[in-house]
Amino acid sequence: MVTDQRKELWFELEPEERQIMGALREFLQAEVAPTAQERDERGEFPFGIVKELGQMGVMGAQVPEQYGGAGLSTRSFARIIEEIAAIDGALALTVASHNSLCTGHLLLAGNEAQKQHYLPRLAQGEVLGAWGLTEPGSGSDAAAMRTRAEPTHEGWRLSGSKQFITQGSVGGIYVVNARTDPAPEGKKHLGLSAFIFETPIEGFSVGRKEKKLGLNASDTAQILFEGISLPPEALLGVRGQGFYDVMRVLEGGRIGIAAMAVGLGRAALEFAAKYALEREQFGQPIAEFQGVSFKLAEMATGLEAARLLYLKAADLKDAGRPFGMAAAQAKLLASEVGVRACDEAIQILGGYGYLKDYPVERYWRDARLTRIGEGTSEILKVIIAKNLLAQYR
Repeated sequence: MVTDQRKELWFELEPEERQIMGALREFLQAEVAPTAQERDERGEFPFGIVKELGQMGVMGAQVPEQYGGAGLSTRSFARIIEEIAAIDGALALTVASHNSLCTGHLLLAGNEAQKQHYLPRLAQGEVLGAWGLTEPGSGSDAAAMRTRAEPTHEGWRLSGSKQFITQGSVGGIYVVNARTDPAPEGKKHLGLSAFIFETPIEGFSVGRKEKKLGLNASDTAQILFEGISLPPEALLGVRGQGFYDVMRVLEGGRIGIAAMAVGLGRAALEFAAKYALEREQFGQPIAEFQGVSFKLAEMATGLEAARLLYLKAADLKDAGRPFGMAAAQAKLLASEVGVRACDEAIQILGGYGYLKDYPVERYWRDARLTRIGEGTSEILKVIIAKNLLAQYR
């Protein structure tokens, strides 16, 4: 874990940020670090910790103060995610998804009545938010979703299912994307809409809870909709234009996932560096061997570059400027170097790195999802290439 004495190489923390980060680091060290490994092994969701983070303002980090949130910048929020991830990747994913996806979609597309009704409880961590996009047959091709919302005299009737939903079984407020209108020929991304509702509600149920490689203390489940009746005011945003909101939500979410990857990679680097200074072979610390020291140098350089990229994307977003390409680049690089740093940490520890007695194997298992969630590395390359080539056409 990085201490408060760590020198920031770029974007020095503002006084308010220093206060927030200092309090957060103390909380993470005292309340989260001692139980992170145990919760991972048990697959135990940290309800109590989440509530405390809500009281600290973390669960409503970017929610305006008028709705009970902390009103922080994207840059501050991303730093918070990195700090949490350096201690507990599963908790970082919970905080990131709650803020960026469900709450983020509501902030982006919600009307004033919806914001006043839902945001205060989300911001205080009184209830967790979940966001439904992925389906069993619809992953990267989001427009291929089969969940339907049909108009009725009373409002809407929602039917279908969603897969791999973070907070799927522990959420209380859900934003679900569904098809409401037929797509024009060649434009299947049109005709999608988003809906927001609370549970319990008739017709809603939780399906299979997923058994995962890592992030075991984060809740991931299938959710099912069997003819849920929703009122007209459940529609979130403009009917049929939901795909554009989804893309903007994902762009923001990528900044958080990039920060999460950097945090996990940073934790692996720090543990490996300390281990290398203490572990002796052939009469000297293994850190003295070039094969080990070069690994540490490459890990540190890659992570610092990824941090600068996610801070750039965050600053662009805060300035109201286009940030989609920067977010894609940040998430692509951060996820790749984060996973690599965790893998190299295991290599530096050797056989010990493969044991659950040491945390680096958990860091690797947790980091591996960052190359998939909020857009796979392959999809991000498509996005980056498309943006790049458009500059030369």
